[in-house]
Amino acid sequence: MKQKKISSDLKGYKLKFSQKIYRFFKALIDFVAALIAIIITSPIFLITAIAIKVESKGPVFFCQDRIGYKGKIFKCIKFRSMTEDANHHVAGYEYGEAKSYITKVGAFIRKTSIDELPQLYNILTFKMSLIGYRPSQENEIELNVPRSKYNMYQVRPGITGWAQINGRDVLAAQPAKKAQFDNYYLQKFSIWLDIKIFFLTIFKVFSKEGVAEGVLENLPNDDGKDENAVTTDSCVTDSIKKVAGENNEQAV
Repeated sequence: MKQKKISSDLKGYKLKFSQKIYRFFKALIDFVAALIAIIITSPIFLITAIAIKVESKGPVFFCQDRIGYKGKIFKCIKFRSMTEDANHHVAGYEYGEAKSYITKVGAFIRKTSIDELPQLYNILTFKMSLIGYRPSQENEIELNVPRSKYNMYQVRPGITGWAQINGRDVLAAQPAKKAQFDNYYLQKFSIWLDIKIFFLTIFKVFSKEGVAEGVLENLPNDDGKDENAVTTDSCVTDSIKKVAGENNEQAV
């Protein structure tokens, strides 16, 4: 999908006043929408939970620490799609043996994005939005460094987003480029872009475009990569804390 040219340098963007107002009302809209969605999809929740328990041992839900609004860590909830002995601390695109750990039910709910439905609870607790950027793990350094410098944490992460409709799993394997799509979303943050992403997400889910598991090979060069980025856990943590502190002062 073609997008307008946005500067790819690592200069942080600050939300305009009108965007801050929208951020406030967006949280309220998300809450109501998530509540309605949980009621409507409750039969899917029940069927999925039973299927997971019948097929494999382990809990129905899978919780993982992710970086969210204002750079704070929160528990992101999903339906469990892998066996209990899988390594849950590796990003999907870096997991060479991912397919061998994904259950049959897991493969289906991942392709249809049903595994993301429990994140509606994260929306009810104001940790996430329906539309945003996908929350990352702390060890996804190549994605977290540019995100923190772009000031992405001024807005809440989402179940879907601009990067997801432009590449989904394939784009996830190109973290610096994914961060540029996130930056585009931040700079164009508005109800109109969210509506566009919502309907395009429905199309992408049904077309199953961009779905992949495990390590992806023969990908184009990740041109968005910042060669000067320091790739250490402490750098990421310090950068995120700095951005979080600035956003706490500016947040509506």
